[in-house]
Amino acid sequence: MRKLINSTYITLDGVIENPMWTGPYFDEESIVVAGELTDAADAMLMGRATYDGMSVAWPQQDESDPMTGAAYFNNVKKYVASTTLTNPTWNNTEVLQGDLVEAVTALKAQDGRNIIQYGFGSVTAQLITAGLVDEVRFWIHPVLQGTPSLTVPLTDFQASFDLVDTRVHKSGVIVASYRPKAAA
Repeated sequence: MRKLINSTYITLDGVIENPMWTGPYFDEESIVVAGELTDAADAMLMGRATYDGMSVAWPQQDESDPMTGAAYFNNVKKYVASTTLTNPTWNNTEVLQGDLVEAVTALKAQDGRNIIQYGFGSVTAQLITAGLVDEVRFWIHPVLQGTPSLTVPLTDFQASFDLVDTRVHKSGVIVASYRPKAAA
């Protein structure tokens, strides 16, 4: 069975939206860690808000420069959890139909490598609750953004995690990897 790995950039004050603040911290160490994640994955899952941001940004990047990651993001198979998106324009994108949990369960059962999910919102909360997220990686950046945190408040969502790995970069970024605990 394929693994679903969530990777989320976050500031010290909990901001994940529009992570332009990651730029100064995306150094050689970050490139290696991000490359390990993408090298092990042949699919990407996202909610509508993440799709809207990434589908505008990535096609503008230079695919011939391997340092950008654009060739990967623009060509990997992408799945979007959305009830309103009907005609995705980003290359190799499919909108999941029907029940989210059933659709992701079917994706995980297919042959292939890992599935990456970027961002943390209602889609991630539903999938953690359903036991479908295998790992969550928070890229904690030494930045205070001073804006509202999570894009979508997760007022009815609670989860506990076990720490499985920590990488501390020279830049001050900490990549903390967690495995969701099974619901009691």
